[in-house]
Amino acid sequence: MKNNTVLLEVKDIVKKFGEVTALNQVSLEIRGGEIHGLIGENGSGKSTVSSVICGIHQATSGELYLKGKLYNPKSPLDARENHISMIVQETDTIDLLSIAENVFLGQEQSFGKAGFVNLGLMQKEAREALKRVGLDTVDVTAPIASLNFETRKIVEIAKALYYQPELLIIDETTTALSQDGREKIYEIMKKMKEEGRAVLFISHDLPELVATCDCLTVLRDGKLIETIKKEQFDESYIKKSMVGRTLAEQLYRTDYETTPPKPAVVQVKEVSADMLREVSLDLHEGEILGLGGLSGSGMHEMGQVLAGLKKVRKGNVVVFGERLKDNYHAAKLKVGYISKNRDAETLILSESIQDNLTISAWDMLRRFKLFILPGEEKKFALEQIKLLNIKSSSRKQTVRELSGGNKQKVSFGKLIGNKSKVLILDSPTRGVDIGVKTTMYQLIYDLKQQGFAIVIISEELPELIGMSDRILIFKDGRIRAEFMRSETLSDTDIIDFMI
Repeated sequence: MKNNTVLLEVKDIVKKFGEVTALNQVSLEIRGGEIHGLIGENGSGKSTVSSVICGIHQATSGELYLKGKLYNPKSPLDARENHISMIVQETDTIDLLSIAENVFLGQEQSFGKAGFVNLGLMQKEAREALKRVGLDTVDVTAPIASLNFETRKIVEIAKALYYQPELLIIDETTTALSQDGREKIYEIMKKMKEEGRAVLFISHDLPELVATCDCLTVLRDGKLIETIKKEQFDESYIKKSMVGRTLAEQLYRTDYETTPPKPAVVQVKEVSADMLREVSLDLHEGEILGLGGLSGSGMHEMGQVLAGLKKVRKGNVVVFGERLKDNYHAAKLKVGYISKNRDAETLILSESIQDNLTISAWDMLRRFKLFILPGEEKKFALEQIKLLNIKSSSRKQTVRELSGGNKQKVSFGKLIGNKSKVLILDSPTRGVDIGVKTTMYQLIYDLKQQGFAIVIISEELPELIGMSDRILIFKDGRIRAEFMRSETLSDTDIIDFMI
């Protein structure tokens, strides 16, 4: 394929889910030797475009052309046979299967005959696939559940690349990765471009898109707004194109006044758990405490300890004067937790928005500790949907059908509706657009003002610096540095303690 030749044409695509129009007459061209960015607010239709191209959903109307010929994929396997692969935002693996089996899921018969699979050959090919993305030491016979979230994403990248795609769709994958993981993605994209292949890159990180893409298509409310060429890139203009209005430049809180610390509601005393080693910290009423570090530093494990999800082998965690036992005890003490792996650990994707919002508040909604009135459940759900402006067709829509930002709003709604007073937020703005980020940051600040004790765990230093009263930096399972909120604090002051 020569550079600049149209590889895939999306022509007048319409996609409806019931009465909701997710895509409305969307057209775009993806060319060989091009990194084509796709941006828009949550719910704008970005992931729907990619799912139609990859055969996950069929278009209601419109046409796709691949190398000038009509292309109508019926499944992701069909797309893969046409050399189109996609890496999705959340994990796309099955816990019970081995790493090798996940790499070749759906393609097992290519390693055997008459119904018998040559596992040895499959495992050998899996090792070769992983080696190409730098995972030389992984045991491909181990269950994929034994890997952390980021390594699982790298396995998915290896799977996508194994089939030599001419078009690789990357849907919000970089938000799940550390900087090292992101650099791997960028190298892969650059190589594909140099080879005359194409990348459709979906991201909410505008500086990332500006730095890597040759052109940028903007979607809003399921409609194509415009495609912007590299030489016309301007962040302020792109933001306005995304949301239809000029966004305020101030994303984070602007106050820097120090106030005397209020009582500690959480006390961590010399805790060792998993990779954590003798960690001690306090979390105060009305405080936003930031936990930062590189992937594997221990900060995500600290969040799980605070939520009662990870067993402590030494030391203890005290919440409102009670020693924390487990996650059920944490919920009773009004500790709410949003996992980095939101779709697997925080939400029930197959259930409705209402069921997800109310499940953590059943004890509050029960009458006489026996039953819940349907009217009360409906009222509760509608209040959270209105408060957080969750975009949906109805409270009965399944969470699986929502955009990433609206899924995260449902996660927040579970905590707020349950009246949790301690909030553990792991990567709270991962995979959400700038408009939703602004809403979430304002909500977090409002909750701080109301006396909530909040932990933000993030690999994004601007987020930690912009929102936290204090920042603790983790490295090798220990706290290596502490920084107080300051107008002059910058990422360069912090990064040396992370590496």
